[in-house]
Amino acid sequence: MINIDSRNLISLNGKWQTISDPTDIGDWRQIWLEKKPEKKTDFVEYSFDGSPQLNVPGDFNSQLPELTYMEGVVWYKKTFKNTKTAGKRYFIHFGAVNYTCSVYLNGKLLGSHEGGFTPFQFEITNVAVDGDNSLIVKVNSKRLKDGLPGLGYDWFNYGGITRNVNLVETNTTYIDDYCIQLKKGSAKEVEGWVQLNGASLSQKVIVTIPELGIKYSAQTDINGRAKIQFLSKFKLWAPENPKLYNVNIQCETDTVKDEIGFRNIEVNGKEILLNGKPLFLKGVNIHEENPFTQAKAFSESDALIVLTWAKDLGCNFVRLAHYPHNEYMLKMAEKMGLMVWDELPVYQHIEFATPSVTNKMELMLKEMIKRDRNRCAVFIWSISNETYSTTANRDTALIELSKKCRELDNTRLITSVINNQSYNNNIVDVHDPLYNYFDVISVNEYIGWYVPWQGKPEDTKWKLLADKPVIISEFGGEALYGSNYGPTNEAAYWTEEYQEQIYKDQISMFKAMPNLAGVCPWILVDYRSLGRMHPVYQKGWNRKGLLSDRGDKKKAWYILHDYYLDTPGIKK
Repeated sequence: MINIDSRNLISLNGKWQTISDPTDIGDWRQIWLEKKPEKKTDFVEYSFDGSPQLNVPGDFNSQLPELTYMEGVVWYKKTFKNTKTAGKRYFIHFGAVNYTCSVYLNGKLLGSHEGGFTPFQFEITNVAVDGDNSLIVKVNSKRLKDGLPGLGYDWFNYGGITRNVNLVETNTTYIDDYCIQLKKGSAKEVEGWVQLNGASLSQKVIVTIPELGIKYSAQTDINGRAKIQFLSKFKLWAPENPKLYNVNIQCETDTVKDEIGFRNIEVNGKEILLNGKPLFLKGVNIHEENPFTQAKAFSESDALIVLTWAKDLGCNFVRLAHYPHNEYMLKMAEKMGLMVWDELPVYQHIEFATPSVTNKMELMLKEMIKRDRNRCAVFIWSISNETYSTTANRDTALIELSKKCRELDNTRLITSVINNQSYNNNIVDVHDPLYNYFDVISVNEYIGWYVPWQGKPEDTKWKLLADKPVIISEFGGEALYGSNYGPTNEAAYWTEEYQEQIYKDQISMFKAMPNLAGVCPWILVDYRSLGRMHPVYQKGWNRKGLLSDRGDKKKAWYILHDYYLDTPGIKK
């Protein structure tokens, strides 16, 4: 179910007992049965009693030193009290668990889930008992060849129950899902639906927006779905005016409250239009990490830190790389006037030819869109990052996924980030045919870092496959804050001055670039990545941040800040 915070729930966050299982032998021992010795000669080689406790939500890597580099299995246990009421249903809802998990209640398997960044739930109505209930979760953070992402990626693999866990109580029939957003191309017409779940699917549904005097009624069909369609004069959401309305969605057996904004995003030729006005996107990439604690970000305070830094930089959008971030991030960004780029963890070396992989892609897409479709700040769905045309079935898989995305939501833009353009004689040839299937051409280019300049930046020419808006979704270079150990014009010394020059040159190129609709540097703040192994400058950190891992501003920060300050978000 969506909008979990509006439900009748009991938080299961807090201390959970844990058992580390690096050899993955817990299934054989049937840990979920919590066996106890019955005779004097009995013994059991595991126990939650006396075991270490970990905070949920939170990653296990940052909480116990012996688990710092652990990629494998940890078993979690939480005992909670429940009083069952007749006519009620009960669910265990997880915000996210990284990466695979199996969930047991009172010794019975509820189900399993794969994917580290999207929510899921299991119904426990017929399994829970009055009084104490034992919830056990097997979490496995091991990377999989056929996983999403796959075996290799450039960030820290934080494992564990990383987002909120809640016990949810509903009536027998409840509001499972809804879409209350403007119709594509309209500034005044809402076109959506409400979906019920349960035994009494034939009900009257009412949507009210008190501030606008709206009270719309509809009848559900035999499948429990009611179509929603009404007109109003909205104050449209925009970065300079992030207007949200209190919206109540009600059926005969349930009520859900939400804060929803209304805006329209579309493409017209080589421009992106927000509420009918040409938009220039000033963004920054963000990973879901709290640099101060060197841990997975999970709280509203974590979100506030990085989003405040993005606003200080002058951004009007954030790219949440490379996976759906915590729902806190989206809701807070929406209130702060930051547009959001939402992305699937389809990253680099994905096994597109494996049927299970394409099935996982579609499932994660559905989970992401279901959670976030009512967040008006989300302006674009990105279905992949840096995939390769030489990978078997890559084109077919992503084209089909783009079609699924449009079926699920045709009101937003769709993109797929690609970095296989060629560089020759100061010409950047953006040639991947996948761009024909997306609204926006999104390019990761690291000219000045991984690719040398071939002439003056301002003389760089771009050869585009299609006449569409272009977003430079990644650019930049690495610098260790305070580094002055060698020549400032050589990359090998990771100096702030070298990174600063990259940004000056990139901006010179941007000013002469056709079809440019936005830029988004990599990345806001230094972040952990074990593949970054330089013992002096990196030490397990990707140093491309405009800010250090302690929030210190590097020299490049000021260059981009001034560029954003001088560049209007809404074109005149």
